[in-house]
Amino acid sequence: MTDQPTIAEQPKALRKGRRGRDRTTSVNKTVLALPVLRRIRDREHVKSVAKQPCLVCGRHPADAHHLRFAQSPTLGRKVSDEFTVPLCRGHHREVHRSGDEAGWWEKIGIDPIVGARVLWLKTHPLLSLPGTLVGENGTDQSAPQKAGA
Repeated sequence: MTDQPTIAEQPKALRKGRRGRDRTTSVNKTVLALPVLRRIRDREHVKSVAKQPCLVCGRHPADAHHLRFAQSPTLGRKVSDEFTVPLCRGHHREVHRSGDEAGWWEKIGIDPIVGARVLWLKTHPLLSLPGTLVGENGTDQSAPQKAGA
């Protein structure tokens, strides 16, 4: 016989799954050659998007609409909250009923990805260098503006 303890004698944390892999370790899927897309959830961002006027007509109040075509589809998962734009109730219903969301946006002549990016950068400013904030138009927001500049 072997000197190894039986499965019943091993601590639960050390037991292996059916395929012989340790169940307690997991794979960091963001460093794979083909990383898994992360679906970011940020309730505060979605609330701030809903406070904005409709991207199409400018009406208030607006619903936060997730741009379905912005990320590859998955079963039962919404796209990331970074791809959210404000739409009034009428336009929100219309885009869902259209069946071809990308075509609907093209027909009205608006690129919603740009609008979503601007709104995302308002709630999540990028850091360009240590101590420097970059705003949605790409300008340095941390340095004071000089008069006449």
